[in-house]
Amino acid sequence: MPLVELKAAARALQDRSEPARLDGWRRHSLARLSPGGRLALGFIPSVGWSPTFIGSPQAGSPDELIEQVRGTPARRIQTALETILPQHRPTSVPSLTGHLTDAAFLARLCNGLENLYEVLLGPYWPEITDAFAADRSARMHQLLHGGVEQLLGQANPYRMRWKLPVLEIPTRGDPNEYNLHLEGRGLLLVPSVLLLRPNIYYDADPQPVVTYPARYDQPLHQLTAFAPKAAPRPGSTPAAALLGHSRAAVLTAVAERPGCTTKELAVLTGLAPSSASEHATVLREAGLMTTTRHRNTALHSPTQLGLGLLNRTSGRSSS
Repeated sequence: MPLVELKAAARALQDRSEPARLDGWRRHSLARLSPGGRLALGFIPSVGWSPTFIGSPQAGSPDELIEQVRGTPARRIQTALETILPQHRPTSVPSLTGHLTDAAFLARLCNGLENLYEVLLGPYWPEITDAFAADRSARMHQLLHGGVEQLLGQANPYRMRWKLPVLEIPTRGDPNEYNLHLEGRGLLLVPSVLLLRPNIYYDADPQPVVTYPARYDQPLHQLTAFAPKAAPRPGSTPAAALLGHSRAAVLTAVAERPGCTTKELAVLTGLAPSSASEHATVLREAGLMTTTRHRNTALHSPTQLGLGLLNRTSGRSSS
């Protein structure tokens, strides 16, 4: 549910909770927001109302879902505003809310949502989706071996309590009790990396939605999930992790200068000629490069296997 996570990220960016976990991410992200991203941020305040259609709990890729928001009919937006706005104080509503029915303004807002996603979640999305996949496997195991009772009891044991036939969810800062009767609609549980407290979407269609923290049993993962990405060190690549930094540097140099001599290879990598020759031998025996002789000179070139390894680990497609 990318838009649920994006909405949570936009809210978290603007509050001051969980400084140890999120302050580095906040500083890193705020410096990179575009004017459009800041416009979109104004529609998702840290607390209070925001348009439900820009954070709907639907499955799909971020691009697909933002494109759906872009295509929201003006009549649907107007109907939603007429239904929801009378329930809120004017001061709690984003000042530009009345412009949402204008197609050009909605397009600007969606461009801003794209920037919010690219800055707030994009760098971390592979890890987030991995967390979702791991969590889904754990929940399926609970459902198969302990039924719905175990699933509901363990989804968020610190903040949700299953007392047959009631799922109790404390409402933050609100001592009142509310009853939600499903009336056969079921309940959709949505994992979140950012939301540690449950969020309830009462009016979600076709069924109510409750969020819970993905991988709650791994607090270190939660603490570091949004640590700003450090710039990679020279040679710090997946190939380096596989081969070691020196051999990855040798293979990369050979790929960039096919036919180079051992002496040239040593200069290109900063290694001693004997070390460059030793690493070249290991890479040749592994089938990642070839060495031919011209008189008394060894000439090193990459194999297709070596090029394929570099291309794959750098994210490029092999030509």
